[in-house]
Amino acid sequence: MRTIVATSLLLLNASVFVQAQTAPFDMSGERPPGAPVTPRLTPARPPVATAPAPVTPPVSVTPAPAVPAAPATVPAPPPVAVQPQTAVPALQPAAAANVAARPSTGDVRRYVLPFSKLSLSGEYDRRSWSVYLTPEQAAAKASFTFAYQNSIVVAPEASALTVYLNNRPIGQQRVGSPDGPSAVTFEVPSGLLQPGANLVTFEADQRHRTDCSIQSTYELWSNIDPAGTYLRFAGIDAAQQSSADAIRAIGVDGAGKTEFDIVVPALEQPGTTKPLLRLAQGLSVLSSMPNQIFAFGTDSLPAAGPGKLSVLVGTAAELRPLFPGLPPGAESAALAAFVTDPRSGSPVLLISGPSWQAVSSAIDTLVSPTDRSSDIRRDALATERWSAPNAPLVFSDTNITLSQLGVKTTEFSGRRFRTGFNVAVPADFYANAYGEAKVLLDAAYTDNVLPGSHIDIYVNDNIASTVPITTTTGGILRHLPIRVTMRHFKPGLNSVAIEAILMTKDDAACAPGATGGANPRFALFDTSELHIPDFARVGQRPNLAAMAGTAYPYGRDTEPTPLFIDRVDADSLSAAATLLGQMAIMAGHPIPIETVASPNTIGDRDAIFIGSISQMPTTALTQANISTASQASWRPVVDTQTGVVDTGTAFEHWNSKVSGGVLRSRITAFREWLWRNFDISRSSLQFIPGAEEIFTPSNAATLLVAQGSSPAGGGSWTLVTAPSAKDLREGLEVVTGQLNWQQIAGHITTYSSKTDKIETVPVTRFDFVPSVPWSIGNYRLIAANWLSSNILSYAFLLVVFLLLIGLTTSRMLKRLGRSK
Repeated sequence: MRTIVATSLLLLNASVFVQAQTAPFDMSGERPPGAPVTPRLTPARPPVATAPAPVTPPVSVTPAPAVPAAPATVPAPPPVAVQPQTAVPALQPAAAANVAARPSTGDVRRYVLPFSKLSLSGEYDRRSWSVYLTPEQAAAKASFTFAYQNSIVVAPEASALTVYLNNRPIGQQRVGSPDGPSAVTFEVPSGLLQPGANLVTFEADQRHRTDCSIQSTYELWSNIDPAGTYLRFAGIDAAQQSSADAIRAIGVDGAGKTEFDIVVPALEQPGTTKPLLRLAQGLSVLSSMPNQIFAFGTDSLPAAGPGKLSVLVGTAAELRPLFPGLPPGAESAALAAFVTDPRSGSPVLLISGPSWQAVSSAIDTLVSPTDRSSDIRRDALATERWSAPNAPLVFSDTNITLSQLGVKTTEFSGRRFRTGFNVAVPADFYANAYGEAKVLLDAAYTDNVLPGSHIDIYVNDNIASTVPITTTTGGILRHLPIRVTMRHFKPGLNSVAIEAILMTKDDAACAPGATGGANPRFALFDTSELHIPDFARVGQRPNLAAMAGTAYPYGRDTEPTPLFIDRVDADSLSAAATLLGQMAIMAGHPIPIETVASPNTIGDRDAIFIGSISQMPTTALTQANISTASQASWRPVVDTQTGVVDTGTAFEHWNSKVSGGVLRSRITAFREWLWRNFDISRSSLQFIPGAEEIFTPSNAATLLVAQGSSPAGGGSWTLVTAPSAKDLREGLEVVTGQLNWQQIAGHITTYSSKTDKIETVPVTRFDFVPSVPWSIGNYRLIAANWLSSNILSYAFLLVVFLLLIGLTTSRMLKRLGRSK
């Protein structure tokens, strides 16, 4: 019996020893108490398959470039890759490979973010735009990848990012990547993509980890990385470009930019500038991308890449040394087609012919579909490439529902709800001093919402109206009228936001686990409306905001606009093409131009002057109120330059030294207080507007945009200049970007590459330019706005009117009343 028991124990110990040896032997030191146990990564066993599986790159959370990458031999799993699926149910699980480290053979990658950065902030945020796809791309198998990083205070168990394609959710990811960017991939359902415009939407629902206050909601953000957000198409067919759809589908690069590289061997020859600038405007309108730049060259084709399109322009004889494989038809007729560069294999847009007349004809064939008569009124501004839907253009009394503006019905359980939309007004908008729009709000809130909560309306990031919530029993708002001052509206595109600040007793207590907010406390319905009344319509000169908003007045001219360029070189022509391309997008069509060599041939027409300050005609500088001495004195400050004192800084410094400096500062503070609280400024306390002062650009500025009237006062002259052609090109590439273009306003706008700041000089005196047929109602609105801007003149006229009434009444009583 003892022998049997001993044998059994020996066999049992041996089996336990063998089982224990299946795990790798760990020679690391003993873990301290409480240390987390990290499972050791072991190579995965190859799956059993009858056919070999295609080789795909490993997909995992990819660290940011600044964060050291994990060793290639042991890819460590990210902390957010494995998460419970109970708190936020995923609409579609992430693909087996979450990150595409490099595209597999034959795949095509399309970056989709038309921004240099995209931040989804607050407890609720939603951004939509469209991506144009070719038929080959829409038919290919696709996946969607985005990379993001969020604030450390975002609670992952109660926060999620949802991606929509064409209003259909394709996946949802918990917000849990505070340590570095993480990338997630979702498969795109077959048949969801379509040729043409496809709507992409990011929606963020975020909650704070520990805080329940309103202030804590401003700490919530998730940044989407443009370089890590893209559509991937399987197959080489998706890379084909064979029609005008390829121009519309040019897309962006990893920084949200679009670049057209135009190679013209005969760039500096007379007669080539006009067709080349028409081509640049046509390409801009066809693509309608928000951050476009143009680069002209003469030598060779630049390197291809995402968001880039190479264009060869010239006669067959001029292009043959650069592109030996020209189609045979280029020597006999006008030709505009896509060809393949044999050296790089990238597609190239070829525009050629036997002569430059034939080249111009080929350009017209390509650009003519974008032409539009100035007499045809637009219904919307084309903004869908960076903000969908397109912004409706309002000309008179109009009601627009929020559903038409892209806002959907939303139930909200947080503390600060914010959503926005875009609306546009024409260039002759003149109601910034008296006009009032209305938001007819359809909303609801529960009885948990405390008095002190409020609903705010913002226009162009300026608060325009506030409505307090005073009841404690909840309520349903049906077309509640909220007056919105039109003071912050400007010609062109305007952004309007609705924000609800919601406070409850539960937030004041802020019990553990209560930051998520499970039950909705507020609802906004898409039946709400924006009502814009009739407003005064008259053009103003100068008005850079109207030029930036709708390319006014050049977009309305029926005759070609004179364009003065100091010299036709690569930098100057690239700057002119970038500027005119952006103006063409705002106008909705290419602007006809004619090049002029002297301002004497312009006469009293609208004109544009582009070039370095030293080559600008003195007449153009004088008409724009720019000091002619700046032609010699305006030189940008370089890092190695010493002893250069900025005039504005020195003036402020000496102003504080002289007697009365403290008093002046107090007077300045009082003026700012009057402007901030009562909208009263020095200009509004004048009987008539004062004259414009001569402006001298600071040496810190590297670009200047100014507008004035022609010598006879019948046209608008716009001056775009810089110390050098290189500064001009680089400055316009920045200023024409979507985030900066809307900042152009006033009489003069300057940009500094050193500080990356845009500053404006407001208009003090302007001329009215009739833009609509004469009517008593419109003139009454014009007078109302002008008198509201000049309150002393209004008060003087009011006193005169009362005196006239008194005198008239006195005389009538003497004649009609009793004498005794």
